Amino acid sequence: MTVKSPLTCPECSGSLQTDDIETTCSRCGLVVEEERIDPGPEWRSFEDEETDRRRTGAPLSRSRHDYGLSTEIGYGGLNRATGRKRRLYARIRKYNKRSQCGSKADRNQRDVFMQIRRLTSALSLPDSVRDQACDLFRSAQNEGIVTGRSLEGFTAAAVYAACRVHRVSRTRAEILDASRASQAELNAAYDAINRELGLPVGPLDPGEYIPRFGTRLDLTREVRSRGTELLESAVERELIGGHNPAGVAAACLYTAAKEREEGVTQKQAAAVADVSVPTVRVTYQALCDAELTG
Repeated sequence: MTVKSPLTCPECSGSLQTDDIETTCSRCGLVVEEERIDPGPEWRSFEDEETDRRRTGAPLSRSRHDYGLSTEIGYGGLNRATGRKRRLYARIRKYNKRSQCGSKADRNQRDVFMQIRRLTSALSLPDSVRDQACDLFRSAQNEGIVTGRSLEGFTAAAVYAACRVHRVSRTRAEILDASRASQAELNAAYDAINRELGLPVGPLDPGEYIPRFGTRLDLTREVRSRGTELLESAVERELIGGHNPAGVAAACLYTAAKEREEGVTQKQAAAVADVSVPTVRVTYQALCDAELTG
């Protein structure tokens, strides 16, 4: 259908007419505008055009073994189907899921990615860490370093390595509590990933542990603020070089709690940081020797 435009032709001042593709002059035929962009959505439905006009699926995701490109057979409309039809659809759905994994490596990747999504959700980690962990496992599998090792260990190691890469403060003990791997499996898998893939990891900031450790020790906001001040002073005087970041944070909180007589012991501080008591004591003694304690 042709629609008359109120504008005039720039060449002959003739009237313009617009169709679905271009705008032309009805007098001289000049093409004033072409390839008009439709700002509306391109919707098409294959099932229910009346109530659901969506036809696009979920976006690509690195946290899925097939990047989310596989087709899933839903359950819509089966309430009106006969028993024979239901069994047929169930059988088709079963074989469709089996066809998504062509090899044992694909099945392992699918299972590990499911566990990575569960683990990152349990630890309240961002999507960037989740996607990085999946990429690390995919790279490790391509390099052949997964063969013969525990998949649970590689799941936990990939998440821990992704946290280190993104400088998100999570200890190995926290990851082990939410995962199904043992400490030996996690250590072996992380060493293999770090050695073979060359992870760009650096030391973590002890300050990121203080809020979480302070909450676990049930310390007041004043004590946590004092712990942060002690940490900043220790960093300025270069007292914590080579020390465990989690242990440094626990020692600063223990020192602040002792100043305020909160009743926190070195054993309790070491337990929340998953370090030994001597690790906390060494940093505490360094703070005392530097006369940073009140």
